[in-house]
Amino acid sequence: MNIFSLLNEETVFSNLQAKDKAEILNRMISSLENDVSDEELDEIREAVFEREGIMSTGVGKGLAIPHGKASGINQTYAAFAILNEPVDYEAIDGEPVNMVFLLVGPQASNNLHIKMLSRISRLMNNSDFRERLRNCSTAEEIIEAFKNEEHVSLND
Repeated sequence: MNIFSLLNEETVFSNLQAKDKAEILNRMISSLENDVSDEELDEIREAVFEREGIMSTGVGKGLAIPHGKASGINQTYAAFAILNEPVDYEAIDGEPVNMVFLLVGPQASNNLHIKMLSRISRLMNNSDFRERLRNCSTAEEIIEAFKNEEHVSLND
């Protein structure tokens, strides 16, 4: 499964305005509303906020990777946002976050979920790639950047 294939124009934000972590998460989760039922959306929201309550998913370098697993869904969903202004996210390095990658998957798909989180982390750890993303001005450009970067990293 490719990361870029999980993203679409409705779930990618090139300039998200949000005042805090909760607003970021709620807006990104809500972007999945055309892909899931209201009940599934509620379950996703609960899973992501529950996971965030255990420990912040702000991984450093201006990036957060909020995630969760929900028993009511049967496939993996994702959303990505570049924030117009950095937001305090209680990241492990104490720095504000300006990029957020949301990943939610079925409760039963633990291996795939871990594999996807690892792939996202590996891609986003590349400072050149993060800079290319920051230079994107549309959702289409962001998705294309993920697609190109995944093809490059798969061939390394």
